[in-house]
Amino acid sequence: MERMDTTHSPSLTGKTCTIQHNSTNRNNQNEISSSTTIDMLKDCCNNKLVKTSDKHAKFLLENLNLLRKQKELCDVILIVGQNKIPAHRAVLSACSPYFKAMFTGELAESRQTEIIIRDIDEYAMELLIEYCYTSRIIVDEKNVQMLLPAACILQIEEVQITCCEFLQKQLDPTNCLGIRAFADTHSCRELLRIADRYTQQHFIDVKESEEFLFLPINQLIDIISSDELNMTSEEDVFNAVMQWVSCDVQQRKQYLPKILEHVRFPLMSARFLVNTVSSDPLIRADQTCRDLIDEAKDYLLLPQERLNMQGPRTRRRKPIKSSEVLFAVGGWCSGDAIASVEMFDPTTNEWRAVSPMSKRRCGVGVAVLNNLLYAVGGHDGVSYLNSVERFDPQTNQWSNDVAPTSSCRTSVGVAVLDGCLFAVGGQDGISCLNLVEKYDPSTQRWTRITSMGTKRLGVAVAVLDGYLYAIGGSDGQSPLNTVERYDSKTNKWSPVAPMTTRRKHLGCYVYNGFIYAVGGRDDATELSTAERYNPKSNQWSPVVAMNSRRSGVGLAVVNNNLMAIGGFDGASYLKSVELYDSESNSWKLHGGMNYRRLGGGVGVIKVQQYDSILYGTNSISGSSSISPDDSKHRSLSKLVDL
Repeated sequence: MERMDTTHSPSLTGKTCTIQHNSTNRNNQNEISSSTTIDMLKDCCNNKLVKTSDKHAKFLLENLNLLRKQKELCDVILIVGQNKIPAHRAVLSACSPYFKAMFTGELAESRQTEIIIRDIDEYAMELLIEYCYTSRIIVDEKNVQMLLPAACILQIEEVQITCCEFLQKQLDPTNCLGIRAFADTHSCRELLRIADRYTQQHFIDVKESEEFLFLPINQLIDIISSDELNMTSEEDVFNAVMQWVSCDVQQRKQYLPKILEHVRFPLMSARFLVNTVSSDPLIRADQTCRDLIDEAKDYLLLPQERLNMQGPRTRRRKPIKSSEVLFAVGGWCSGDAIASVEMFDPTTNEWRAVSPMSKRRCGVGVAVLNNLLYAVGGHDGVSYLNSVERFDPQTNQWSNDVAPTSSCRTSVGVAVLDGCLFAVGGQDGISCLNLVEKYDPSTQRWTRITSMGTKRLGVAVAVLDGYLYAIGGSDGQSPLNTVERYDSKTNKWSPVAPMTTRRKHLGCYVYNGFIYAVGGRDDATELSTAERYNPKSNQWSPVVAMNSRRSGVGLAVVNNNLMAIGGFDGASYLKSVELYDSESNSWKLHGGMNYRRLGGGVGVIKVQQYDSILYGTNSISGSSSISPDDSKHRSLSKLVDL
């Protein structure tokens, strides 16, 4: 009989569960009920009891805001346009360096009870004062253009960051130039950089937008001079320039020689150069433009002289490409749960560290939703977790502003279906679970849906043809080979064909229309075997075994390559990676991570080369080549089940 996981429980207090408080779900019976934990530390020698309440800060803010709304104990009135806003100097000063300087310095406002605030929109000021008292801000298309300038003036950094994150997500070819100018005006450097790169990557569409026609000349030159401009045809760059000039020929034709210095005429075809460029009246009317064309003709007609004619206009552009990258998240290493995260870039075949999670997580569920990486639940080495973190590759940062699941879960399966995140099964330290919850990013809430027919910890999940599959795992007694799938249209689970082998802590992923299930552990040992499910025939068939036994293995597809990552072979934790070759039906070793990982999660994100994680912004310097322990890890007595 298989034991439930008690390996991480403190020796004196038994199983613990750390619950993250989430007040937004208070009124929904199907959602997470609010609760508060109080960490109690007892010093037996000194007979002390120290309490830290995590509801105190919320209670304090709520009551300060109530005092503000009831106009009690307010010691300043802000006059913004026709609005009079009562507030407390201490609260404003604590949230805004602008107000702190105003109220604590020698300015006249420090002695006034009514203060006129200029250059800030009335509605934006109301939103920011509300944020100071509630820590909550809603940014949308209607308010962002007034909210960001106001937040910049008041130096409320968190709101500035939120506005910039919102604008990043709104980028498209029709607005990226406007967002770039807006970011430049308000000194939002990260947003400016990302808008610049977005413009270069999508220039073929940007040049067709109305915003492009009204670009200032300096910005136009910045764009077309970039080596990273994503244009395969220099003819199209020339046509874009002439389109910009034609919008106001009389005013703009004087700038044509200066602009065309950055068009790479030698890389055009001879036919286009002669028939289109040379015959253009604006080109023929300017000597500098004609000289540029003659230079290009010489380059094309004298190939033996090209080595001596190299320069910026003969250099081919190297446009930014998008690529899929793999993330290995958390797990068990060196006898403890870890928070480390590393990224595999297939263009360089290198693993390197990125920002770690805020919590150590083993048995964590990982999935990608809206190109953001979610880490759900797990075990931190002491407690079972219900908290959730989210990673943004554009900023290389984890955020904790995601609602927690209703119960603590480790060995949980997580997948994405219909734009929502699903947390499936797992265990909470007391029992094995068949519970399933759905997270909707638009409402930022988890809701329970129909439970599975079988309790499953160490379950693997996958989405194929609109169904959510729960594969194998353990029911708390023994490993399973059964499989069931969820139909979101009927909100029901139904069984499908079982695997040929019982597997818990297996890896699974959809590849070429099949669900692949690899590794895991049966009743006796760790497994290297693999099989795949055909949804058309409702049958499982064997696939060649991996080179290593792998329990707690991650499985993912990166740039159409199926990869098995890490795990445990029965003797040691693994950092090796295997690549499946479908043509030869074989597994090949493909390097290894920097950290050994058992029970970590994996996720694949599509990134541009200008994203922070690829450019090294906020990366963990020096950590990519260091493993915490390259010896075989023998701390297996602590680990009964993930």
